Amino acid sequence: MENFKWSTVDLVDETTAFINHKTEEERETLRESNGIDIKETWENIVKVTEVIVSQKGEEHIGKKEGTYVTLSVPTLDPYDQEGLEMFEESIIRTLQKLHKKESLEKVLIIGLGNRTITPDAVGPMTIEQLQNQDELIQDRCMIYAPGVTAQTGYETSEFVKALADRIKPSLIIAIDALATNSSERLCKTVQITNTGIQPGAGVGNARKEISLETMGCPVTAIGLPTVVDGPVLITDAIETMFKYISAQISEGKSPSKALSVSAYTPNEDTKIQTEALMPIFGDWVKWDKEERLQLFQEVLTGQQRLFVTPKNIDDWLSAYINMLSSVCTRWISNA
Repeated sequence: MENFKWSTVDLVDETTAFINHKTEEERETLRESNGIDIKETWENIVKVTEVIVSQKGEEHIGKKEGTYVTLSVPTLDPYDQEGLEMFEESIIRTLQKLHKKESLEKVLIIGLGNRTITPDAVGPMTIEQLQNQDELIQDRCMIYAPGVTAQTGYETSEFVKALADRIKPSLIIAIDALATNSSERLCKTVQITNTGIQPGAGVGNARKEISLETMGCPVTAIGLPTVVDGPVLITDAIETMFKYISAQISEGKSPSKALSVSAYTPNEDTKIQTEALMPIFGDWVKWDKEERLQLFQEVLTGQQRLFVTPKNIDDWLSAYINMLSSVCTRWISNA
């Protein structure tokens, strides 16, 4: 297969460099040779992945120099109030850590995205929610949703730049929806980075970036993955099928299988039984997940691109609007 690039990956921990360096030894090599430092920890139920990209690392993975923190709760659902509260606390701690040396006397909060398209509305709707918050945050913040280029006819970054030049904020916070390369991470992950953001990059419609270089002040982006590309869903489904069949082979006639009252769901650690599956599926079983994804991306190159969002996206959106508005209010009010 040719080295085909379908789209930009929004989440830094979904880049090839990250995926191919899972062990501590491999990551130490990555840090020393390519300037990318990866650390993984847990805060209660929240998995925290911090990736620090140096100038050398920027050339290696195509992600800007800076700090990227990915917070993920694999078991989260939009009705889990306790889980959302733990998630909120981790987001606030991350923001405090990233900005412990910066003044927050004047903050510009931008809600990026299209208010009329539900998966893309997390930014604008968070702004609406913030406008109803207490006066303290409104005294210290300028809150704005600039819309998208298709609606206004102007680059979003031009609106933000005009505001930044006028009010001269000490910090810009940009809230936006992202695209993910894993269906399991839809709406269960938040990425925070001090490198700014390039609206539309994850869905192949990149606009001018909003960053320190373009705005003249620090820019922190808070992104929530709400859509996944069609080929990713096909790849995930095949991976799950291989693991499911492998799990059934491993179980065999064990008593635990006979006692099962529900369908068995393979977990992340389930090993694919390559030799057992090859007579059915051929050498394709030996391919890793990234190779299979590349195949579907190439096959669908000439087709209309399809992005998918969870069926309960309205519930997810409501949960995150409340959480992100609370995050901004609590963090800035207490800074």
